[in-house]
Amino acid sequence: MRAIWKGSISFSLVNIPISLYPATRSEELKFRLLRKSDLSPINYKRVAEADGKVVPWEEIVKGYEYEKGKFIVLKEEDFRRADIEATQTVEIMEFVPLKEIDPMFFDKPYYLEPQKSGAKAYALLREALNRSGQVGVAKVVIKTRQHLATIKPEQKALVLELMHFSEELVKPDSLQIPGAVELNPRELQMAAELIERMSGPWNAEKYTDDYRHALMNLIQKKIESGDKAMEGAQPLRRSPTKVIDLVSVLQESLKQAGSRGRKAAAPKRKTAMKKAA
Repeated sequence: MRAIWKGSISFSLVNIPISLYPATRSEELKFRLLRKSDLSPINYKRVAEADGKVVPWEEIVKGYEYEKGKFIVLKEEDFRRADIEATQTVEIMEFVPLKEIDPMFFDKPYYLEPQKSGAKAYALLREALNRSGQVGVAKVVIKTRQHLATIKPEQKALVLELMHFSEELVKPDSLQIPGAVELNPRELQMAAELIERMSGPWNAEKYTDDYRHALMNLIQKKIESGDKAMEGAQPLRRSPTKVIDLVSVLQESLKQAGSRGRKAAAPKRKTAMKKAA
């Protein structure tokens, strides 16, 4: 895996040389638009809205639409004038408790790998963060854009997680969200019991992208069959239900959750009997 950025972590007088690696990968399937008759790929052209003519790259400028249909043109020197200094440093400004940061702020994680000369300082920062329960809040410039970020320990690694600035988050004030509602004690108790029955330890490997896997399986079958038309069973879809009697819905949900729990527990009892024998 190739590093996408190299620099250092800096806080106070401490400097740790590091390399930055993606901690996630996109599994989204990409499709090309084709002409139906001969499957020729379709390319996109830069067409002006005013007359429909194709515009060459040398005639294209960047503009900001400050009112509907009104633009102000920005030249390259304007971007350079506004640009911040692109240092190769993840500058930690302060340390804060991780539990105090709203998860809404977190965006994309990256692994930090130390260079040989920074291995000891890297381990020292990792263990100090582990013991304190805090993370470093930093700013970093990657590909000409400044990001807010946190540095936090994840098993043996330090992770740089890019964050949203507060002005980037949209407040839900305009949404019709219920405030304080008088709840039926029985309904609340049943809902809490349903949550308890459906609770379990977190295991990320249990959750997979079912749609992507099904689509890849269909693509593979079409490749093997020479892209012949395929007919098969329609996917099962849950029909939406209108919640009229919340108590009866909760009761039915509790029954289903209970039956799933008994089925999951059955193999364990058999295993115990075999051991006893």
